[in-house]
Amino acid sequence: MMKIFYGNDRIATERAVRQVLGDEYEVVEADNLTRADMDTVFRGTSLFGDKRKILVKNLDGNKECFDVLEQYLDTPHDVVVWLGSFDKRSVAYKAISKSKSAEIKEFKLPEIREKFYTFKIFDEAAAGHSAKALKMCAEIEITDDPYMTLGAFASSAYKKLELRQRNATEMIRILAKADLDMKRTGIDGWKIIKKALLEIASLS
Repeated sequence: MMKIFYGNDRIATERAVRQVLGDEYEVVEADNLTRADMDTVFRGTSLFGDKRKILVKNLDGNKECFDVLEQYLDTPHDVVVWLGSFDKRSVAYKAISKSKSAEIKEFKLPEIREKFYTFKIFDEAAAGHSAKALKMCAEIEITDDPYMTLGAFASSAYKKLELRQRNATEMIRILAKADLDMKRTGIDGWKIIKKALLEIASLS
């Protein structure tokens, strides 16, 4: 079955891609694809005749190829098509969503909380208010995604770096380590985030 992922939550999308394809797969950038390449990508076999694992990126930016995607839903390979956006009102969306050979999934960031509340948590930690930052973090722990939250923290830290604010470089280092820990360990993501908040608060 072909998987079609789209939306503005890149971290969640990347995680879903790995869940479907594993760690080793072909990546096809659609920018330079032509209509003639579509058969090779979706139906071509490898030198060893094995089922291929393929990630196709930015196909929605290539109208010539995107318009014929429906013809390749029966691909024999494990394929994820990663789109920047997919209009639910479009003819293509309606046609593909009806097919049993494809699954469409949107990964969308929660707009209000990601933009405001999460940033406030980071600001409290940066100001040295560890207890308040942890309390606010606990309020979103049930509903929010730890990867998305860490991404919001990183965005705030980079803004502080651009403004040449004190300890910004060290904050980025702490968040970068937290990101690696999330990917490499089996520790709960929220525990890693809380540890990072405490370390950031201790810088003040």
